[in-house]
Amino acid sequence: MSRRLHDAFDITAFRPLAHAWVDQVCDYLQRAQTDPALPVLDQQPPRRLLDDLPRITREPTQQALEIAQKVMDASTHVHHPRYVGHQVATTAPLTALTEMLNAVLNNGMAVYEMGQLQTAMELRVVEWMTSALGLGAEASGMLTSGGSLGNLTALAAARTRAQAGTGTGERLAILVSDQAHYCLSRAGRLLGFEPDAVIAVTSDDRFQLRSAAVERSVAATRARGLRPMALVANACTTATGTFDPIDELADCCEAHELWLHVDGAHGASYCVSPTARDHLRGIERADSIVWDAHKMMLMPALITGVLFRRAEDLAAAFQQDASYLFVSDDDERGFDLGQRTVECTKRAMGVTAYVTLSTLGVDTIVDHLEHGLTLARHLARRVEEAEDFELATPPFANIVCFRHRHPGLDNESLDRHQADLRARLVASGRFFLVQTALRGRLYLRCTFVNPHTTCDDIDTLLESLREVAAGR
Repeated sequence: MSRRLHDAFDITAFRPLAHAWVDQVCDYLQRAQTDPALPVLDQQPPRRLLDDLPRITREPTQQALEIAQKVMDASTHVHHPRYVGHQVATTAPLTALTEMLNAVLNNGMAVYEMGQLQTAMELRVVEWMTSALGLGAEASGMLTSGGSLGNLTALAAARTRAQAGTGTGERLAILVSDQAHYCLSRAGRLLGFEPDAVIAVTSDDRFQLRSAAVERSVAATRARGLRPMALVANACTTATGTFDPIDELADCCEAHELWLHVDGAHGASYCVSPTARDHLRGIERADSIVWDAHKMMLMPALITGVLFRRAEDLAAAFQQDASYLFVSDDDERGFDLGQRTVECTKRAMGVTAYVTLSTLGVDTIVDHLEHGLTLARHLARRVEEAEDFELATPPFANIVCFRHRHPGLDNESLDRHQADLRARLVASGRFFLVQTALRGRLYLRCTFVNPHTTCDDIDTLLESLREVAAGR
């Protein structure tokens, strides 16, 4: 072994580095949670960061702790109480340790023997998810890397069932809400659907998909010579956090023999919420569900459950032979997770999920979900009480969309006003929030994912927007 290679695996040298690294991360977390002087984001032009970053060479040029500090300094601080932006979790610090363990062990999980306990942990997590959703004893699923891949997997299974016993020339279609995540149209293209075969159905004035609109779309789709095979319901939408009426849509799917898929990437976690569970009424009737643990359950990306009411639907979608991997003559075959997923070398995300749920407890997740709902309701109430703000729609979840009013501006000018307010507030470092377009109009958008955010922070957000609007 060369000296360089020996040094890369020298545990004597790694031990003090690891302790210093963890201390550095803990110091960062402490500052992010408590230091009001820390900007939520120190916004930098991308070209400047790239130009300042040393190129990779054959020889070592930097120290690991120096690089770690640079990464932390330049990041968006999701642990900051005034981060109210994109739908990514404020991760429980414990999960950093599970990720380190996964990195060291590096057990890719296509086959059972390359992740024995890791496989058992994933199956326990899937078992808990299907039980929490009420999917029944025949349910199954697996974990995969994100909602986009999860939705692709579910629709692949739906297509397999739709094609069973039919001619190969039949033209199939997928119905989605006009509020659906963009990954669904992408999944359709990847699965070989014609460009006009992923059909957006118009939602109502609360951004919900209703069965009457689906009925009309089914008829229009059939009139075009396509057979609708699946309907995708939102639980909840990315833009507004709106839940589609799943029970109502399940009735429609049964009447028309459609596969019901629920994109619950964000909102499926509310199945354990005492105050929001009702938004998911009927989800146990879905054929498949996607659930992102990395959005609402204090876990790092990516950890997504792809869950099926009937285990055979998942098995039928991914049948292949690979003699160098899959064993066909012993009891381990059912534990080879590579036969359930697009992925082969699969990260042991079940370890992170199992450790988080087992050591923090599900009730901790419930507390987190309820806190986000409380903050969303507080912001919605403050916006409705204010004369200089307007609400897009009352919140179902921890997402709130609203606009700042400005006298004398038409709609187009108001859109530019929202974008300008958001850009200037983020550049100031005081808050990080995002924006979204709804029915052609631009709104400010907050997602409450941080357990350290308070109602006082929300009141300060509205006052900060007023100050920016006034040029202060």
